[in-house]
Amino acid sequence: VQLQASGGGLVQPGGSLRLSCAASGFTLGYYAIAWLRQAAGKEREWVACISNSGGMSTHTDSVKGRFTISRDNTKNTVYLQMNSLKPEDTAAYYCATELSQCRDIATMTSFGPWGQGTLVTVSS
Repeated sequence: VQLQASGGGLVQPGGSLRLSCAASGFTLGYYAIAWLRQAAGKEREWVACISNSGGMSTHTDSVKGRFTISRDNTKNTVYLQMNSLKPEDTAAYYCATELSQCRDIATMTSFGPWGQGTLVTVSS
């Protein structure tokens, strides 16, 4: 069971990136998936979560209207489209299975296996 996040990089403020979370060894479509991030010196926080079918998603307040989580179960992949990026979005981004269909995401206790992160740097 492995999740791999990719797509990070250096982008200017106001720019866009799309992160991907790919699964190997299991069928991603069985699980809700969350994106989380951790900035240097700060606690890890949840960013977005999507149910296993894709029918329900939620985003933390600081990214609402700028980030969109989506999934393509035929490709075993979940995405995070990030627009209007700000310097405060700079962080390592991770994806993880989420065990409550996103109902308990705010508790930060409902995660299964994590993937390796991808670094997003927003700077001019």
